Amino acid sequence: MILGVYWYFKFPEGLYNFQYFKFLKGIGSRVNNLAELETKVSVNNIDQLLIKLENLKLNYSKAYLNVKINGNQLIINTGEYNLYDYHFQMISEIEQILQSEDTVLMDNEIRFETQLTKNLEADWNGKFDKKKHNFIQIIGSDFKKYNAENLSLRIDCNLPLISKKKFMIDLIQICREENIFVFYYNECEFENHINLMLFFSNGRQTKENIQIVNINSFGHKVELLTQKYNLKFGYTGEFKYYPSKGPHLQLIVDEEFIISHNNR
Repeated sequence: MILGVYWYFKFPEGLYNFQYFKFLKGIGSRVNNLAELETKVSVNNIDQLLIKLENLKLNYSKAYLNVKINGNQLIINTGEYNLYDYHFQMISEIEQILQSEDTVLMDNEIRFETQLTKNLEADWNGKFDKKKHNFIQIIGSDFKKYNAENLSLRIDCNLPLISKKKFMIDLIQICREENIFVFYYNECEFENHINLMLFFSNGRQTKENIQIVNINSFGHKVELLTQKYNLKFGYTGEFKYYPSKGPHLQLIVDEEFIISHNNR
């Protein structure tokens, strides 16, 4: 799956600025819908524009592009539950194409009857994994810089305090093997044990560097540490030993998009 920095509820203000496309925020809870980037335009040479869009899409295999056509009018759309920099980069390049074609932005109130639809599909391979390990949680975050959110794996566990240092060394090695570049944790000591809240993620996902994480391979390697360190999942002790001290950074990229500094 793809972990890391994404946008769903808010536009990345300060990072991107679009002339044609508007951001349609996602709606969570019971009414789940995609966050989307969409425009409605008219163009003189629609065939030429479609060829340019199809050629551009070859460089963005992990995103889909939907084009609805009505005469010389088009609605162009992409969306996802997690919109990465990758998607915004693609739309930035489409904006350049629209400018070069002297495209006219249409009023949304103008009636549009779809005559033809072109779906340029995404390559979903590796993008979503069904996790097999119950001790792994997949979590989002609150808003960080530029309204960014972050998708992470979280593991709650405890182990003998004496084993903590070597355990962390092993986890860092697993991260390096499994394409994970962000690892930090919260902690709380309890007698001769320590409660840990572990977070694993990545940074910004761009056209130049999309990182795929095999969540089940990662989980299998963590599970092997249970015997080595007498590791148990969940916490030990009373609620006052909840691991709230942190975050302690072990691996980090794009820190301002991921870590709330007022909590450090």
